[in-house]
Amino acid sequence: MTAAEPAASLTSRAPRVSGTEMASYLVPPRQFATASLDTYRPDPDYPSQTEALERMTAFAGAWTPQSGGGWFRRAKKAPAAKPGVYLDGGFGVGKTHLLAALWHLAPRPKYFGTFIEYTALVGALGYRDAVGLLTGANLIAIDEFELDDPGDTMVMTRLLGELAASGSRIAATSNTPPNALGEGRFAAADFLREIHAMSEHFDVVRIDGLDYRRRDLEGSAGTVAAGEVAAATRAVADGGKWTLDRFDDVVQHLGTVHPSRYVKLVEGLAAVGFEGVTPLASQTDALRFVALVDRLYDAQVKIVADGTPLDAVFGEDMLAGGYRKKYLRATSRLIALTN
Repeated sequence: MTAAEPAASLTSRAPRVSGTEMASYLVPPRQFATASLDTYRPDPDYPSQTEALERMTAFAGAWTPQSGGGWFRRAKKAPAAKPGVYLDGGFGVGKTHLLAALWHLAPRPKYFGTFIEYTALVGALGYRDAVGLLTGANLIAIDEFELDDPGDTMVMTRLLGELAASGSRIAATSNTPPNALGEGRFAAADFLREIHAMSEHFDVVRIDGLDYRRRDLEGSAGTVAAGEVAAATRAVADGGKWTLDRFDDVVQHLGTVHPSRYVKLVEGLAAVGFEGVTPLASQTDALRFVALVDRLYDAQVKIVADGTPLDAVFGEDMLAGGYRKKYLRATSRLIALTN
């Protein structure tokens, strides 16, 4: 096989992931591999971004380097500091950057993952073994904490409670749709209510601002003409591995792969091509596609597609429902990955 040929279709991939492998993936996405507090650039039009940076810098003060070496020690914590911090804000305001920067500053052992990655780990290992694996971590970083599934939320509440009691510090983020009247404050309130057993241990940090992914991009996901997906995907892959599938085939295939395995479904790819994109009719299919988009974004896999722009595959009824935040996050990421 040459670089000019598709590596394989996504639908030909049926990955298996063990609990140990899942744990090995609990690190920041590669675009945040070098994220630091120094490289976070607050938008001067939104003072809350500067305030968030200051709060995260203070939170990171629990870990300071030993003089003359690279080892870390736990510093004496300021009386006002809490063992948990929650970043509440819209899409693309730098919450993941700040979370990854905090992770880089923490001494090992430490873990960084999305909410679904942690719940998948519990599902793969079992609750008690997952607690055993994560116990002793200096930092548990949870990106995109979700409140959609009461069962998963309570499992995570219990898990975080045990880890916090053992001395781990917790940092979490969650998305609030921009320009959603009232939803910003409700997001923080909902989070604290759901983790009521730990709520007094969390500082809530609000971050306002514009989605950086959309500041310099068109307001819609990019598309190519019918028949041009293969050539365009090959060009975007720039010598890397790429795949080509009918969009409906991919959506159907996602139903045969657990979302915890999507990380390996896209592993090693530079670009994916979707032909014949149409709006999603099923909410179950839509949520699976959102999970795939998250993994594509984490791995910075470019998307080329024809047909319906990918940011328009979620119907108005979906955007008005309980999973609105997930769909808006996916829309933001699809615009970035297709432009």
